[in-house]
Amino acid sequence: MTTFHGASVLVTGGSRGIGKAIALRFAALGASRVAIGYFRSDAAAEETAGEIEALGAEPVLVRGNVTSNRVLEQVAELGPLDVLVHNAATGVIRPALDTEDKHWDWTLNANARALLALTRVVAPSMVPGSSIVGISSLGAQRVLENYTLVGTSKAALEALIRYLAVELAPRGIRANCVSGGVVDTGALDHFPNREEMLRFGAGNPAGRLVTPEDMAAAVTFLCSPEAEMIRGQTLIVDGGFSLRA
Repeated sequence: MTTFHGASVLVTGGSRGIGKAIALRFAALGASRVAIGYFRSDAAAEETAGEIEALGAEPVLVRGNVTSNRVLEQVAELGPLDVLVHNAATGVIRPALDTEDKHWDWTLNANARALLALTRVVAPSMVPGSSIVGISSLGAQRVLENYTLVGTSKAALEALIRYLAVELAPRGIRANCVSGGVVDTGALDHFPNREEMLRFGAGNPAGRLVTPEDMAAAVTFLCSPEAEMIRGQTLIVDGGFSLRA
């Protein structure tokens, strides 16, 4: 099994859901330090930090809006990272004609621009073999109800990853995305058709919903030496959901 012994990892949006599963998997696989970015819930972050510590890694909490200079300053203070996972995401879930420019700015900034800003901070000190991973969703390529802004932001994220993969390759840094199917996390609570989405998502060929742990396993694979020649790709983890016409 691949290990990340001694690695220093940052997972944005790492206190809950998919981000938490990713953070805990890196800790379980031997990372020495796992930093988790989070926005509001100190209680959730502290709970996750306790679980990271129980797995033998040093937890570090990075609190604040991922688009802010304050967070970038905290990230710079972490020192060299071996892995950066941009999982933090937000957005306005409503039809395109009901959105406003401020909704566009908020969604695109958090879900796509923040990764570029974080990369500018961390990439210069990353050693060869390091990885950057963005967490995307099927809405980047497929049209989902009320998902205009988030889907567009995830498409931008995937495009950014492709550019980063090429530009950072001479430094020995890999960049890839993991795109998930329907995952039952708190993020789904913002969808008016949550229950319908859960039923729809569980109807994939695999016959069950994607779990946060499924996503975490894909992330650690992409950050492992076995994925050395995977660059700028989006790995879809959806139980075959997107294969059907």
